Amino acid sequence: MKAGSKHPTHGRLTRAVALGAGFALGALAAACVGAGSTATCKVGADCPSGVCHDGSCVPLAGGGAGPGGGGSGAAAGGGGATTSSTTSSTSTTTGTGGGTCAPNLDGVIERAEVPIEVGLSAKFLAATNVTFDTTGTVVGGQRQWDLTVALPGDHLSLLATEPVPAWAAADFPGATYAARLSETQDLLGVFEVTSTDLLLRGVVSPVGGLSQTNLAYDPPVPVLSFPLTLNKSWSTTTTVTGIASGIAAFYTEHYDNTVDARGDLLTPFATFDALRVRVVLDRTVGVLVTRTRSFALVTECFGTAATLVSQPNELGTEFTSLSEVRRLSP
Repeated sequence: MKAGSKHPTHGRLTRAVALGAGFALGALAAACVGAGSTATCKVGADCPSGVCHDGSCVPLAGGGAGPGGGGSGAAAGGGGATTSSTTSSTSTTTGTGGGTCAPNLDGVIERAEVPIEVGLSAKFLAATNVTFDTTGTVVGGQRQWDLTVALPGDHLSLLATEPVPAWAAADFPGATYAARLSETQDLLGVFEVTSTDLLLRGVVSPVGGLSQTNLAYDPPVPVLSFPLTLNKSWSTTTTVTGIASGIAAFYTEHYDNTVDARGDLLTPFATFDALRVRVVLDRTVGVLVTRTRSFALVTECFGTAATLVSQPNELGTEFTSLSEVRRLSP
């Protein structure tokens, strides 16, 4: 693709990658807690498990999803499914790890507190092109984002971490998994997990062929940089090369990430104590720059439990017009 030329794929890719960069696909450990509910609560911080559902604390349970020993994290049972019930809700996670994740609610999210590996899945309630104020509200002196609200076009979406498609796997040696980036297209982000970072290494289509997408990031982009603490920030400028929808592509992306807030995240699944990661993505194709803003709300044990993505070229740090929103759901 010639510098400065336009292609509709670029706009779609920017929004998809913005979601993937914020989302990080870490919220695939929804079985971190066990069945049953005890003790009354108002927010996740009131509970030893860090999860408050319908006014009751969701207790910890052995063998649930979580970092487990080596910090890889997944449902127990060597690839079998683990089901977790919270009053009227049920969430299932699959994977290959084991152990129990016990959040300590210290405002610091360590790598071992976020299960990330291939073979995990979780359900999210998703909507596109909706209105929601990312500022949230202040309740009892605590910042709060209430994503239990119904949004137009809400639908359940299953998100899973899967092997990199065989046709593209040789281009990403050492990659940990691939996962869908957006509700509006089927492109997969290619991720690598290290002891300190979750790295976005590229974007590929599920199948190869004349209209394939196969984009590599040099250097890889740290989507999450552990440990996550309030006010931590990191930036990356990367060059993207390869094929986008069958057309040669070459452009740059710059990411500014900041852990800018802590508060209570209310989702259809439960209420969490969360850190918010603000992501500002500037994509430059020739002389054309497109900015996309997003927020990832990250929790201990569950990883990223919600994401909020702006419309293209949003000017405000906080915004109300969203291109896409996802939040953990029963």
